[in-house]
Amino acid sequence: MPMLEVTRDGHVALLRLTRTDKHNAFNRDMSLAVTEAFDALDADDDVRCAVITGTGAAFSAGADFNEAVAAIDERGRSDGMGAAIARVAQFRKPLVACVNGFAYGGGAVLAVTCDIRIASEEAAFRFPGAAYGLVVGASQLPRIVGDAYARELLFSGRVVQADEALRMGLVNRVVPHEMAEPATHELAQQIAANSPAALIATKDVLNRAGSTADAVAAELKWNRELRQSPDHHERFRAAAQRVVNR
Repeated sequence: MPMLEVTRDGHVALLRLTRTDKHNAFNRDMSLAVTEAFDALDADDDVRCAVITGTGAAFSAGADFNEAVAAIDERGRSDGMGAAIARVAQFRKPLVACVNGFAYGGGAVLAVTCDIRIASEEAAFRFPGAAYGLVVGASQLPRIVGDAYARELLFSGRVVQADEALRMGLVNRVVPHEMAEPATHELAQQIAANSPAALIATKDVLNRAGSTADAVAAELKWNRELRQSPDHHERFRAAAQRVVNR
């Protein structure tokens, strides 16, 4: 079964994560599919804006626990999802997240890597990196919600429901669940009606104005080290077991 569907409506591309049985968790195949899709959309001059969303109850549950634990047991942990998100971060055109459900771990990072977030009332966010022995989202959150909220969310790893996410600026808008996709699509069409060259230029300037390049590089560096640590391996195995036992 495909893990990603890409459709078009005029100058807007919709990427839909369809690994519903795993709450749209990223394994190697999904990471590769997302990377290749963004490569293609970036190169397509007819695409001016993109939307990414999930299916089922989740936007994305983050990394695939089973695959990650198997990788730890075999040869140490790598991070295909991190590479996919890094590619998303380099997308030159406006990218809107339609957060249809829970976005945890890497799924939350994927959402905050987008330029705009429209959230369903059923959306929820969690940045549990510290619980797993990793750094998850520290390079992005301060510019979105401010330093104080970023520290609270990253140090505690607590769940943030949609209404609180709106109050702290984590999302741009919260709408009834059934209106999440239509509202996101309407906004994307408004964006796509503008000059494609100006949209790319504007995003470039905005990224430079709020540059997080050093922070992103530091987060990647720390995680390369932390993924090889016994502490992370133990914590991640325990988290995976809790998921299995639910």
